[in-house]
Amino acid sequence: MTDRMLTIAHTESSLGWGGQEHRTFKEMVGLRKLGHRLILVCQPKAKFAARAREAGFEVFEVRMRNGVDLPAVLRMQAIFRREQVDVVNTHSGRDSILGGLAGLLACRLVVRTRHLALPITSRFTYTTVPHHVVSVSEHVRRYLMSEGVPEARVSTVYTGIDPAAMQLEAPSTLRAELGIAADAKVVGTVAILRMKKGHRFIVEAADRILAANPDTHFVFAGDGAQMANLTALIASKGLGERIHLLGLRRDIANVLAGCDLFLLPTEQEALGTSYIEAMAMGLPVVGSNVDGVPEVVRDGDNGLLIKPGDADSLATAVNRLLGDDALRQRMAARSRELVSSVFHVDSMCLSMLALYRRLLAQREQR
Repeated sequence: MTDRMLTIAHTESSLGWGGQEHRTFKEMVGLRKLGHRLILVCQPKAKFAARAREAGFEVFEVRMRNGVDLPAVLRMQAIFRREQVDVVNTHSGRDSILGGLAGLLACRLVVRTRHLALPITSRFTYTTVPHHVVSVSEHVRRYLMSEGVPEARVSTVYTGIDPAAMQLEAPSTLRAELGIAADAKVVGTVAILRMKKGHRFIVEAADRILAANPDTHFVFAGDGAQMANLTALIASKGLGERIHLLGLRRDIANVLAGCDLFLLPTEQEALGTSYIEAMAMGLPVVGSNVDGVPEVVRDGDNGLLIKPGDADSLATAVNRLLGDDALRQRMAARSRELVSSVFHVDSMCLSMLALYRRLLAQREQR
């Protein structure tokens, strides 16, 4: 079991593309580099399917109409047997029921990964269906144990990124694009424009930050349901020339390289991949003291933690960093160190592979 190639099937019922799918994709890429075969089982027209095919992965499309779709279970069971799958790793609610049951019927190892800090809606898909559960943070692991998942059956594997993929071949073009002076301070936020991400608290705190640091600009990279509300709020406060809404960007490294610090006052976060990407770019990070964020934003080390939903706390933290170049530089260095040692994609993939092998070995011994 130690050396042989594994065939690992990831299932995903979501049609969208977000942090959850991105982590799964990175794991697939990383384990393929280590010599294993990765396949994806997802719904027709899923964005993940297109991304996986572009990267050369085998994709099997199965319609998952609801949580009791028996034909879907039988189709996935057939796929797992025919493709000689060793591990089935499920991710969302619907595929964790259908794909999980299919994996059990096919006598495969079933693992579920929990990506979110939200309350779970079905204990069955954590305590009964999978042989093991992976959490993306210790906060999520502790929560799952409180909901009845035995301690021995849940492990934390932090989401990792590839710092090399965040490197630029040329200086950032962000400031030139927005007409921001080279010596001005730029506070960056990269996140979907969703209420829980807390962008409105940045807008509320902007006047206090500008009073102490008049040359500051804010950039929001991302799109989402709150775009219209944020646009109106920024205009009502007369901040249109200081808060720049960039929309959805593909050049995140270019955006972050043009910033002096990263800020995301989220009200709910299992871990926070955006913080890790900013850390890889050598930025100090400011985040909310909520859920799994303190595992990434280590207060006083690589960044500062603020009270969730508190514009005063946000303004105080940002002003402290903007006013202390030496502190920003020290925290920036620690950000890079933490990505290399804790939040690297290679560490994530090796940890997942070691977990799969350990669980398979345990099953063989029974």
